Amino acid sequence: MLKQHTLATETASLCPICLQRVPAHRQVAGEQVQLLKFCPEHGEFSALIWHGPPLLSDWNRPKIPSQPPVCYTEVEGGCPYDCGLCPNHGQHSCSVLLEITARCNLSCPVCFAASGEAAPDDPSLATIDSWYRAAGRASGHQIVIQLSGGEPTVRDDLPAVIELGRRQGFQSIQLNSNGLRLAQEPDYARQLKEAGLSTVFLQFDGTEEDILLKLRGRKMLAEKVLAIEHCVANGLGVVLVPTVVPGINSHNLGAILDFALARAPGVRGVHFQPISYFGRFPAPPLDADRMTLPQIMRGIEEQTAGRMRLQDFAPPGCEHSHCSFHGNFLVEENGSLRALTKTDDCGCNKPTPAAEGAQKSKEFLSQQWAAPAQPQTAPAAGNEFDTFIERVRSHTFAVSAMAFQDAWNIDLERARSCCIHVMTATEKLVPFCLYNLTAASGKALYRGGQHAD
Repeated sequence: MLKQHTLATETASLCPICLQRVPAHRQVAGEQVQLLKFCPEHGEFSALIWHGPPLLSDWNRPKIPSQPPVCYTEVEGGCPYDCGLCPNHGQHSCSVLLEITARCNLSCPVCFAASGEAAPDDPSLATIDSWYRAAGRASGHQIVIQLSGGEPTVRDDLPAVIELGRRQGFQSIQLNSNGLRLAQEPDYARQLKEAGLSTVFLQFDGTEEDILLKLRGRKMLAEKVLAIEHCVANGLGVVLVPTVVPGINSHNLGAILDFALARAPGVRGVHFQPISYFGRFPAPPLDADRMTLPQIMRGIEEQTAGRMRLQDFAPPGCEHSHCSFHGNFLVEENGSLRALTKTDDCGCNKPTPAAEGAQKSKEFLSQQWAAPAQPQTAPAAGNEFDTFIERVRSHTFAVSAMAFQDAWNIDLERARSCCIHVMTATEKLVPFCLYNLTAASGKALYRGGQHAD
């Protein structure tokens, strides 16, 4: 049995050694929350999951579970072994990732996909077309499609991949990219835009070359800047996506935001992702190796000198409350920021249908992450309200973070509320964290067609 602790809220997790489902508890000690779990074979494990303020007990937006409209698997082994999605999943798809290559032109030390040049053949266009159809049948065509990998731009037929999705009826197609090809080929962004691409999720870990060297294996800040310039010039929305690692770029959050704001509205926002430990990690990551959501929020407030405050951020309306935060800001003409996210009396403690949150999230992300909206009509002289609305449409800057889970801190309650799903080779939909999750040995739960027995 677990040692005696003051425990709060029971849940379930996985043993990081054997990936078997085990009971787990959230232990609250002041502002810190640990996930404690016990495997009969491999013993007790503990992982830091929250370090407030805000307190975990205050970071809540309850939702009424909504079964996915189409489920590709039945319930047999129980969560997390029936993903497809199964009827016990509690949220619709908001974003569906298609991994269109395992090849990459970098060898990043923090890559969760273990991508590289020594990779299997790329899926064919016919296969990808079938994936699009499966995503549409399961979730409709309002979902956000993210083309991922590997590095998708190593495919010379990437424009054709994008065109396939547009012909299927998907209006919001986004690209996860390191930006190297977008920097090296000035006309490439135009080709992708003409094919129907909406947004580039650009890997951007910091404004210092040493950060890039440590996390990505080479210095390339100038190439990142060029990639942004080429995308913005060709009408593609850009979202900067830093992987946040304590002691490497945790001091650089404010500088990243300043860099992005200087390039707004072409740069639509920043989406922070605290590091998750996928791959081979024989020893549990230490608490000091973790960067929790409240630590990022407080870091943003401190490093922006209060221009973005803790109270400007709110829990998500789509995924589980403990998975993310978001805040939207209007960039005024003088460069100052006005918080737009309603955090007071927002009804966050009133349960709402999960599907409603997913729908609102799809609508917002499709609009916000695309290139800035052009004025619909010229505001009448002296009409300050119309002028304000037009500026909100074009100059809203989004700041968010998503805390992906690994084998050490996985909470199956959160996993059942996931709205970011990966399309597998066998046309199943698997929550992002579960798809990428690996045991301490590196054995995958789902990636590569595997799952625990």
